[in-house]
Amino acid sequence: MVFKPATEERPIPKAVDLGTLKILHIIGTADPRSGGPIEGLIRSSEALAKLGHFREIATLDHPDDPWVKDFPLPIFALGRIPIHERRRLDWLPWVHYGYTSGLVPWLKDHARDYDVVIVNGLWNYSAGGASRVLPRSGVPYFVFTHGMLDPWFRKEYPIKTAFKQVSWWLNEGPLLRNANGVLFTCEEERLLARNAFWPYRVREFAVGYGTSDVAGHREAQVAAFREQLSALGQRGFLLFLSRIHQKKGCDLLVDAFAEIASSVPDLDLVMAGPDQSGWVSELKHRAEAAGIGHRIHWPGMLEGDQKWGAFHDCEAFVLPSHQENFGIVVAEALACGKPVLITDKVNIWREIKEDGAGLVASDDAAGILSLLSGYLALSPDQRQSMAEAGRQSFLKRFDIEQNAQTLLDVLRTGISHGRP
Repeated sequence: MVFKPATEERPIPKAVDLGTLKILHIIGTADPRSGGPIEGLIRSSEALAKLGHFREIATLDHPDDPWVKDFPLPIFALGRIPIHERRRLDWLPWVHYGYTSGLVPWLKDHARDYDVVIVNGLWNYSAGGASRVLPRSGVPYFVFTHGMLDPWFRKEYPIKTAFKQVSWWLNEGPLLRNANGVLFTCEEERLLARNAFWPYRVREFAVGYGTSDVAGHREAQVAAFREQLSALGQRGFLLFLSRIHQKKGCDLLVDAFAEIASSVPDLDLVMAGPDQSGWVSELKHRAEAAGIGHRIHWPGMLEGDQKWGAFHDCEAFVLPSHQENFGIVVAEALACGKPVLITDKVNIWREIKEDGAGLVASDDAAGILSLLSGYLALSPDQRQSMAEAGRQSFLKRFDIEQNAQTLLDVLRTGISHGRP
């Protein structure tokens, strides 16, 4: 399938009332299992609504996909193929890419109904379709890359990178070049993205990212989690909560826990999250072979009170990722006052280290082992001080109320300055 690159003709800019914004987000999917971007979008929408701004979402999902019906924001699901068919046909390039004939006509008809459009993510048809319409729509628009220009992907997937370079010439490059701004969650991500693909000409903004402060009753949430995971009993545990995926370093965490397990017989490991790559069975065998299968628990994806109960009740949160644009789960752990044990491939590691909110190490076997053994070597007072520093780090850097205001300031700046 070949797409013509977006033209360079200059559109007539739409007049925008910067006081109250009606915002359209374009994103590949609203499936909560897809990770941080959709979760952050939902949480920041709550903060923006308090400030009088309004959001709607256009996705490549099918209207009958299960997460669409109860989605908390107005949503336009423009896909033509239901999820069970997409999974069966995912080997087809255009299905994997998310192509739908409904996106471009819908954007042509409705983009000017909004004051600003934000495209979330790259390398799927949400960006490809947007590149056909937005550069010549006259509507101010921004692109939120969500870590998809990280050089880690070039290293790990060189063949895919070659195809992405072609897509960059046709789709992503023109889309970003003509945008009012390209958004990054932190300085680390912004710097890593530079010259990821050629030519690289963008107007950059680091806008921060985060989540809502934790709400609800702690005791009830902990009880809900313990009831969900009865095999854990009342034992203490370290928590991993994210997608079960090779990128997340789950194998390194299982191996590191096997190394320290005998020294802490009263501590277990909870590996919570959806298994999107079919990897859990292999990881379970790995744990069994190490003699710690009964000490590692796999509750699947946790949501609502069960998720917050897991955060509240854990000893510390561990994210051993090889690449992590932001890690919204890190912010959620900090909101609950938990130390975070992360790698230097989680892009907010500098902030965590500066605030004394956790430990940071390399994303290899020695590094993950040092995270666990280093935390266990801390005294109770040191652990408590780290937990308190984590809570303060959340309030200072990652509270979505503050991030929403920063995003608004950037949108207004980008709109006022016009297209590059």
